[in-house]
Amino acid sequence: MSITSKDDLLKKQIEAQEEINSYTCRILVCSGTGCVASGSQKIYDEMCRLCEGIDGVEVSMQKDVPHIGTIKTGCQGLCELGPLVRIEPQHLQYVHVQVEDCKEIVEKTVLKGEPVDRLFYKHDEEVCRQPEDIPFLNQQTRIVLEHCGNIDAESIDEYIAVGGFQAVLKAFFEMTPEEVIEEITKSGIRGRGGAGFPMGKKWSQVARIESDVKYVVCNGDEGDPGAFMDGSVMEGDPYKLMEGMIIAAYAVGAHDGYIYVRAEYPLSVARLKKAIAQAEEYGMLGDNILGSGIDFHLHINRGAGAFVCGEGSALTASIEGKRGMPRVKPPRTVEKGLWEKPTVLNNVETYANVARIILDGADWYRSIGTEGSTGTKTFSLTGAIENTGLIEVPMGTTLRHIIYDIGGGIKKGAAFKAVQIGGPSGGCLVEKHLDEPLDFDSVKKFNAIIGSGGLVVMDENTCMVDVAKFFMGFTQRESCGKCGPCRIGTKRMLELLQKITEGRGELKDLDKLEETAKFIQSRSLCGLGKSAPLPVISTLQNFRDEYEEHIVEGKCRAHVCEAMKIYEIDPDRCKGCTKCARNCPVGAITGEKKEPHKIDQTKCIKCGTCMENCTFEAISVK
Repeated sequence: MSITSKDDLLKKQIEAQEEINSYTCRILVCSGTGCVASGSQKIYDEMCRLCEGIDGVEVSMQKDVPHIGTIKTGCQGLCELGPLVRIEPQHLQYVHVQVEDCKEIVEKTVLKGEPVDRLFYKHDEEVCRQPEDIPFLNQQTRIVLEHCGNIDAESIDEYIAVGGFQAVLKAFFEMTPEEVIEEITKSGIRGRGGAGFPMGKKWSQVARIESDVKYVVCNGDEGDPGAFMDGSVMEGDPYKLMEGMIIAAYAVGAHDGYIYVRAEYPLSVARLKKAIAQAEEYGMLGDNILGSGIDFHLHINRGAGAFVCGEGSALTASIEGKRGMPRVKPPRTVEKGLWEKPTVLNNVETYANVARIILDGADWYRSIGTEGSTGTKTFSLTGAIENTGLIEVPMGTTLRHIIYDIGGGIKKGAAFKAVQIGGPSGGCLVEKHLDEPLDFDSVKKFNAIIGSGGLVVMDENTCMVDVAKFFMGFTQRESCGKCGPCRIGTKRMLELLQKITEGRGELKDLDKLEETAKFIQSRSLCGLGKSAPLPVISTLQNFRDEYEEHIVEGKCRAHVCEAMKIYEIDPDRCKGCTKCARNCPVGAITGEKKEPHKIDQTKCIKCGTCMENCTFEAISVK
């Protein structure tokens, strides 16, 4: 069906809603990357097999025969509890579902409406039957993620059924391009890709420039370790991203758009391709959209995995087929972007906010978040936390609320130590920051950035020097090499960190780290280089005692740095079984049978084989 007018879209919405309502039961299988990795595709296939022949459409037209739909959704958020299955209209949320559970779900819940109690999540012994009963979900404000996990991620009909493209309809037929930009500006929304630049200002700059060609580009190159927010939106609700880009194109006068996606996101690429094909078939992309006379064509480009291509000018260079390297600014992307034409460049989450702002208005959006950082922010919550997953909360939400109320606290009751925010270009927030609001301006005061929204939670068993080394190693490998301060400076900082974690550090190395960090920040060509030292700066600021402990005492309190581990045998526990001595690769352990053994520290290579083989737990790390 081709949608060529306003009336066609409204008619299609009604038809799609009627189709959804015709199902007596819908089995929503989470098919985000996390659940797919834990086996949800097998669950989907098994549900389809079990329901084949039961579905009333295939069997008969009798009203008492169930009409069952098995649906692939995007991420349902509770990644820690996957694979996830949601049953509608009973609105039941099952967790940790396995293939062998499918038959019971179909026989009890689908056919009889009876719950399978053992598959519900329990919070403090309280059974959570519905998604809204689960603390991880009921304390979120979902705007960007409102449809993720609730609709078929591969069906444009289901997106239309829940109000999809109504914002395009309003923008095209009730607003001028200037009014669209004014509404976006009034909303106060800032780019969710990291820099936090006002979205309305960027759009207005592109709109003002006279040019025969303009472009709208989406940055889906989500390269931060531990981040998966944009990928989840592209997998779970690609149409919302698409709708935001269509409105942006209308506002600035562009006719072509590009979505730049990491090649490591094959599911996102597949669903985006399918969404674009469906939109073109329906006439929501292409020429004369909705009979408005407005043309917009959308294309996908896959990146080769270079972290630097998350930077705007490097990204556009990559789309052009060049090596992805930043360029000197000005001119900026809004003036000379893709193929040196004026370009609007925002990330996935930013575009996904546009439709709701147009439909519900700037004042509604400003009522969420803080004065300087309006709206919500999606975060990927990972690390040493009870409930990992995808969340969306108002800007200004405290770290304490996210970690303890939504995330369920630190795993195994361990003490909280820090959160790495903003990925390898971000910094650490510690206990004294738990009650600070998370917004663009507040975190800058603590040598950190919101970034794209990755939150990696660390407990007391984490070595912060090792953390700094990990992120510096990442940025050093990913440096494009164009400018010396980043190319050479990150290498020198990594060498100093390696020296410290190997027990060869000197106190003067800390001064060298700080000096080099300042030099890189002030002299690097692009924003990624300028922010590369932040993990080291913030850990030095908050955990300098750990650095000094490594250098002065030759000790890693978290027992993470291999060179500083000291393996000791407790004579009271050792039974003299000789198993440790027989397995030691360098003969560092001596002792008689049935007598306590000893480790010669001058020979020990810190491999941990003795500890792994000790039956009596007599060996520990000091």
